[in-house]
Amino acid sequence: MSWRARIAVYSAAAGGALALPAAALAHAALLRTTPSASVVTRAAPKQVTLTYSEAVEPRFATVSVTDADAHQQTTAPPQRSPANPDTLVVPLRPLPEGWYLVYWRVVSEDGHPVRGAFTFAVGPNPGPAPQFVIPSISESAATPPLLIARWLTLLAATCAIGLVVLRLAVARPALRAVTGASLRSLAASFSVAIGLALVATPVYVEMSTATFAQRSALDLGGVVPLMRDSAFGRGMLDFELVLAFLAVAGGVAIWLDDPRRERRSVAALLSLAGAGAATGGALLVPGLAGHAAVTSPRWLSLLLDWSHLAAASIWIGGLVGLLVLGWRAGEQRIATLAVCVPRFSRLAFVSVLALVGSGIGASFLHFPTLSSLWDTSYGKSLVLKLIFLAVTIVLASINSSRSVPRFRQVAAGLAERGPSTAALLRTLVGGEVVLVVGALFGAALLTSLPPPPKALASLGSASATVGPGPATTTVSKGGYKLVFDVSPNRAAVPNTFAVEISKDGKPVRGADVTATFTMLDMEMQQLAYTLPETRPGVFRRANTPALVMVGRWGISFDIRPPGARPLQVLLVDHASG
Repeated sequence: MSWRARIAVYSAAAGGALALPAAALAHAALLRTTPSASVVTRAAPKQVTLTYSEAVEPRFATVSVTDADAHQQTTAPPQRSPANPDTLVVPLRPLPEGWYLVYWRVVSEDGHPVRGAFTFAVGPNPGPAPQFVIPSISESAATPPLLIARWLTLLAATCAIGLVVLRLAVARPALRAVTGASLRSLAASFSVAIGLALVATPVYVEMSTATFAQRSALDLGGVVPLMRDSAFGRGMLDFELVLAFLAVAGGVAIWLDDPRRERRSVAALLSLAGAGAATGGALLVPGLAGHAAVTSPRWLSLLLDWSHLAAASIWIGGLVGLLVLGWRAGEQRIATLAVCVPRFSRLAFVSVLALVGSGIGASFLHFPTLSSLWDTSYGKSLVLKLIFLAVTIVLASINSSRSVPRFRQVAAGLAERGPSTAALLRTLVGGEVVLVVGALFGAALLTSLPPPPKALASLGSASATVGPGPATTTVSKGGYKLVFDVSPNRAAVPNTFAVEISKDGKPVRGADVTATFTMLDMEMQQLAYTLPETRPGVFRRANTPALVMVGRWGISFDIRPPGARPLQVLLVDHASG
């Protein structure tokens, strides 16, 4: 295959490799509440119920109900409803007439904290909604300490898996083909990598649990007993057990493996099967513990996640293994590399194809619209990461097209450029490793961002993304210049929405303008308001109670100029507290 063809295939792999992280994130969404958001109820409710898209752990849940003077109205912490495990129930004091703010914080099954807020009123005459002080709803699993811990856990585990595959499947023939060859450095590297993974995993779980419980990570006595109370914690501790099994099974398989024998012994075959089972489990459990397990259809999401992680592990673990062989293989390192590099190249190419298939499949599952790539912060981060990995792909294609043929010639005795070829390999593979390790850190960051909301598929492509905070944005469509303004762009308070319409520099008068509001983070009834013309070409509605809840909203403007074709413009808005 030519180097141009390899670049094309590897470039396609970049899209595949990046699409799966986009598929990963699935936060708990608030589906419905009692009382409903922004409703005025005549009878004071005795409790607040919140139903989510998945079961959340009450121990890590915070639900407060406060009046206009910020006085707490709850009488007990949230509990799981006996009738529905996805519902939290919070008992209330007798509520007098007036407005109330509900603020909630829960932890998703995938380990991401989610917050929100909404208001309701007790009538019949609660009066106008007060200016509630809404606590911050901005929280992310992307804090620097958690990112580093997550990255180190992922890096160590993938390297360990790739190294054991390289040692038992790829590099094994080198001991038969090269007199005096040694693969002990690969076994040692596997031991180091799996050891780091065994240490990093519980540390990461403890730090994550401290975040869930809103405690200090140094409070081991208070945090460690809670580590299995979340679905994420239980899954990651199960991952620790599987890694321990992989450490034992992989070590035994390497110890019993005698490449000088034409056929493996029964004991070696059994240990190899155990190592294979442990490797497969280590690739599956992270998906069960996190994002893939809460994405529908679950079986397909888990399969794509498993394929992606397997391909990534083979790639990065193999690259690290080749560097180790080039450094610690002794006097026979050139001959050993001449056997291993072409074999690994073929396996890496298959891994690339797996990345392509899993990534494309996942992108169909999780991106509601193509414009989500550039209309959402998640999509923009994905595009930036694509650009970053493109450098890795080019480097990998150059390595494959230059180093592999040279090593084949060295192995066949047709060339004596072993030292220079090894130096080229070391430089190119070293560059790949640095870039791929950086890409893994980017993946840890990317999975902390909210994915494009599914409701975008029904609304259509967004023309702009605005918020949080006051927003002014200009959209050109159908020959018209449209200037939209949202202020103060805060939830649970009256807001002003305006659009200035002009064409060829002149204001457009007499248009019918309707704004429809769709909540993107939970299932809510749509709200629609007509924007009257307040001055030539300016359509404005003040004191509009449209943004009844903190979160992301789709604001669809239906604009009908007199005697002209109607226009539809969608803004994706982030309303803050």
